[in-house]
Amino acid sequence: MAEEESLTRGNINDSNKDDKQNGNKNDGAPAAGQHQEVELKAKMSLVNGVTVIVGSIIGSGIFVSPTGVLMHTGSVNLSLVVWVISGLFSMVGAYCYAELGCMIKKSGADYAYIMETFGPFLAFVRLWIECMIVRPCSQAIVALTFSVYVLKPFFPECQPPDDSARLLAVCCICVLTFVNCWDVKWATRVQDVFTYAKLLALFIIIGTGLYELARGKTQYFTFENSNAEVTSLALSFYSGLFAYNGWNYLNFIIEELKDPVKNLPRAIAISCTLVTVVYVCANVAFFSVLSPEEVLGSEAVAVTYAERVFGIFAWTIPVFVALSTFGAVNGILLTSSRLFYAGACEGQMPEILTMIQIQRLTPTPAVLIMALLSMLYLTSSDIFALINYVGFATWLSIGVSVLCLPWLRWAQPNLNRPIRVNLIWPVIYLLATIFVTVVPMYASPVETGYGVLMILSSVPVYFLFIAWKNKPKWFQNTMVSFTRFLQKMLMVLGKTKPAQV
Repeated sequence: MAEEESLTRGNINDSNKDDKQNGNKNDGAPAAGQHQEVELKAKMSLVNGVTVIVGSIIGSGIFVSPTGVLMHTGSVNLSLVVWVISGLFSMVGAYCYAELGCMIKKSGADYAYIMETFGPFLAFVRLWIECMIVRPCSQAIVALTFSVYVLKPFFPECQPPDDSARLLAVCCICVLTFVNCWDVKWATRVQDVFTYAKLLALFIIIGTGLYELARGKTQYFTFENSNAEVTSLALSFYSGLFAYNGWNYLNFIIEELKDPVKNLPRAIAISCTLVTVVYVCANVAFFSVLSPEEVLGSEAVAVTYAERVFGIFAWTIPVFVALSTFGAVNGILLTSSRLFYAGACEGQMPEILTMIQIQRLTPTPAVLIMALLSMLYLTSSDIFALINYVGFATWLSIGVSVLCLPWLRWAQPNLNRPIRVNLIWPVIYLLATIFVTVVPMYASPVETGYGVLMILSSVPVYFLFIAWKNKPKWFQNTMVSFTRFLQKMLMVLGKTKPAQV
């Protein structure tokens, strides 16, 4: 048992001594003779935090969701109202998360908040929803959108072949998996560059759209044919809110953010405001040129827009959109791997996911498992069905996370709260969450039914693998051997225990 413990946990002095003897330099680890934990480091600035959120939010949503929102609202003006409300809804949720993030400074965000507030069972359900459904499914959607836009110039008259799109999506995920395994700084630099690229693409679309608007092209901005049914409006919010999904991702890597009490709320405020303005203006630009019928009939709205506006330079927009979605895949992978890491640190995921690569100091096992799960979802290419699955699970679980705020105010009033949110905001958010989760059960029972089944699948998993402590000896030995094998293959270690005096 001592040998097993020494393999799974310990410092990296031995490996550093070997490097020194061999004349190798190891920038990621401490010098020989020094004691340092193998752990995540705070390397991210405010600018990095803003680009992580903006880069995670702005991905495929703004280029896919306009069709879904318009489909359920029926009119351009009502769809714009949905986009504005979706942005405000996300801002309120982000504001609530600012208090939770500064109060509970742990990687894992809402998983950590639910663990502290409601205990391990509900925390595991949230972890299961996020790790097994929301994150890999979202990453698959964004990677597929990346593939469609990359391949679209080669198939101008038809849709790209499904197999080609899926294979390219796999390549995208694999490249970014390598980057995230190699260095956190590389991952954040990729995030910075591609965030600027996607903002440039949207600013070009917005600029040309405003020019067309100034020329008097306002004929499509009406409430004609609006569908004001409650069920249809709720489904329209699924598409709108999907485009804003990612506003809470910085909370998942708060341990790696410098001065989080100051930088977390600033990053959330800057990024959510910027994204809402950009999204609404982008939709105005689309509808200044394209009719509702053209938007509904387009699989790639930005490409159709570019063909109408840019002529021979129309190819530039699919390139920028591909860059946008590429950066979004990186943002999801960067933050999601930390959720696996946080869950494993609490003993609710395999121990191997707590471990850090000894030279690069990155959570390599967690990054790899996130990539593998995402590629499993690529067996389906129905983006709108995937959005419905993600929407129901996402907003139900985030609603439970926001409930932590008033609950902790009552149960633990003496906790240190650098930021205090007026309780009216979580109440408003919870009421809106009930609307966007309960109403679609009537309007889209099949998709929400599958979502409920996937959520309920967490119950037997929890009692079999987490709650049951006295597992057979052969099972424990098998897991230990498998963990040691992966450690040797990936060169990873867990956090060190305090030195014995």
